[in-house]
Amino acid sequence: MTHNIMLVEGNRLMLEQLSNIISHTPEVKLVARYQDSNEALGQGIVFMPNIILLDADNQNIIHTLTEFHRVFPQADIICTGEKWHAESSSLYVNAGAKCFLVKPFSSEELMEAISSFSTGGSEADSKVLTFFSPKGKSGKTTLIANLAMAIAQRSGAAVGIIDADLQFGDMALFFNLKPQSTIVEAARDHDFLSPVSLGSYFIPVKNISVLCGTKDPSLIDKVSIPAFEALVKMSRTMFNYLLIDVPAGFNPTSIAAAEMSDVTYIVAMLNGGYELQHVQRALEIFKTWPDYKSRVKPILTRVEPCTINSQQQLSETIGYPVEGIIPNAYLDTSAAADSGQMSLEHNPNSPLSRRINYLAKKIIMNRQGEDDDF
Repeated sequence: MTHNIMLVEGNRLMLEQLSNIISHTPEVKLVARYQDSNEALGQGIVFMPNIILLDADNQNIIHTLTEFHRVFPQADIICTGEKWHAESSSLYVNAGAKCFLVKPFSSEELMEAISSFSTGGSEADSKVLTFFSPKGKSGKTTLIANLAMAIAQRSGAAVGIIDADLQFGDMALFFNLKPQSTIVEAARDHDFLSPVSLGSYFIPVKNISVLCGTKDPSLIDKVSIPAFEALVKMSRTMFNYLLIDVPAGFNPTSIAAAEMSDVTYIVAMLNGGYELQHVQRALEIFKTWPDYKSRVKPILTRVEPCTINSQQQLSETIGYPVEGIIPNAYLDTSAAADSGQMSLEHNPNSPLSRRINYLAKKIIMNRQGEDDDF
């Protein structure tokens, strides 16, 4: 299918540059171009464009965008600008734009924007979930990887993972990935990215997408908190569900992720030590949030016996409702890894798989605003 593109760009040099890029992009045709938006509104209808690239770097962009949406109701409008901003992006979408491209864009980015109109989430309906652990060795990686897959399987939605454990994240090892680009490169480039171009930094695996962590612990300083926050804001417009793995303890990265999340899960593995006390101490800190009861939920792993009674007893012990419990499934997880599969794939009826699916169902129903009392 050939896409008929009308380009509206106020800067003459940029107009020429973008025209050249479009002209060398397969499956698209530049049918008209204008430097003045009023001329495009008055004359462009005769060219019957089905895609409009609209310059958003002007003070009246929302009014202009609304007018283009009215005059060209059958055309998909892509806003273009020098830098992506979460707040502006929401306004553009509400005014009728499909997405945003940072200019100058490449042919690949243009085609990705065109092909992704009907996929991914939006900031209005996305769910960002941070997985926090008071201390290490909590089973977070296994939980996140399998839970992301379960959510994708059950909902059919776009699901992404960000490995923000900047020194010792092992999501790439868990999925046996060898990424060319990681969160380090994405953070480095964030000023020049939009949700469309950020997608190339994620690696599709199974039915989810993963932004891998650093390749070396010494690279931690390459991911600033402002850059990390920008990546989360972009990513939540790309996925219906975004799961974030953060380093253990309260640190700038884990705090930033928790503050930006809809729900923060406190994950702890029961080893017969002080894990429950650590959960209690973490909860005391999170209680400074006025809405902590709806945003902070403990999940305990390696629980035996993994029963409703155990979950109720653990809730009573820490004095706070436990959202979920995961059984001791080391052998099951190891066997799945040896076969190159997730635990959900290796043994869909195992106690671990049943518990993961239960949590996935609760998360999906919560996002959809349904009653999760089951």
